[in-house]
Amino acid sequence: MSQQTNVAAKTAFAEAVITGDLAALDEIVAPDSIDHDRAPGQLPGPEGDKAMFAEMWAAFPDLHVAMEHLVATDDKLAFAYTITGSHLGPLMIQTATSRKARYRGMQISRFDSDGELVERWGSSDELGMLRQLGLTEV
Repeated sequence: MSQQTNVAAKTAFAEAVITGDLAALDEIVAPDSIDHDRAPGQLPGPEGDKAMFAEMWAAFPDLHVAMEHLVATDDKLAFAYTITGSHLGPLMIQTATSRKARYRGMQISRFDSDGELVERWGSSDELGMLRQLGLTEV
């Protein structure tokens, strides 16, 4: 596996998320992939990613993810990103607030020799997002 192949796979993943073409994740995420930081109730593999991002798209129809600070090795990518969007639909059990959110996160992704995402570690500032939306006072 090369750095360029990993970057291409992660770019395709990001493009699927940004455009809402979540079916493309079937070709990028291995069926038995391990996500060490799944969302509450998120299923494993591409089905879990598709469901989680579908919920994000429903909550933030203008969702945008900007990848930043990309570092690649032969089997891993690490990057920082910024998520922006307007809360116009339900998110978890919360109704829309019409507020805008902008928050950051970081992720490490590991790829197999076929260029599929097989393992992920990540952290996003969900508390910051909830504060901006007025959904928590903490």
